[in-house]
Amino acid sequence: MRQSKKGNQWYFGMKVHVGTDASSGLVHTGGVTAGSVHDAKVMDNLIREDDRAVYGDRGYASETKKRAARRAGVLWAVKEKAKPGQKLSAWHRAKNRRFGKVRAKVEHVFRVLKCQFGYRRVRYRGIRKNGAQVFSLLALANIYLARRTLMAG
Repeated sequence: MRQSKKGNQWYFGMKVHVGTDASSGLVHTGGVTAGSVHDAKVMDNLIREDDRAVYGDRGYASETKKRAARRAGVLWAVKEKAKPGQKLSAWHRAKNRRFGKVRAKVEHVFRVLKCQFGYRRVRYRGIRKNGAQVFSLLALANIYLARRTLMAG
C-alpha cells in the first residue's frame, strides 16, 4: 500500500476492485491494489471471457476499449464523460442514468462490506494480508447476497 496526496490532505490505503454479475449482483472477480493505482488499469482483470456487457463509471471511459468491445459484440455501458468545456447532451445523461441502475448492484456489494461487516478501514499493514481479508469478505458477501435473494424470491 502507498500514500497519495489530494489537495493538502494525505491518504494511505488500498482500493478494492470487483466484477459482478449484472443479473444476480454476485461478485465473480475481485482484486486489491494500492490506493494510488487508477481504476482503469485493472479493468481488464475484472472482465471475463463470457461477459456480454461491461458497466462502469466515468473513470473507466476509453475510446479504444469501447471500439474493441463493440467489435467483440459486447455491450459497452460505461458512463459517458463530458468533453472539456462542454455539457453532456440530454440523450447521454438519460443513457448514463439507465446504466447507473445496473451499476447499483456493484455498489450494493460495497454496502455489505462496509455496513454489514464493518470493513471501513484496513486492519493490517501490508496489501497481502488486507487482500486476503477482502477476498474472504467478498465470499461472505456473496453468501449474504445470495441468501437475501433466495429469501426475497
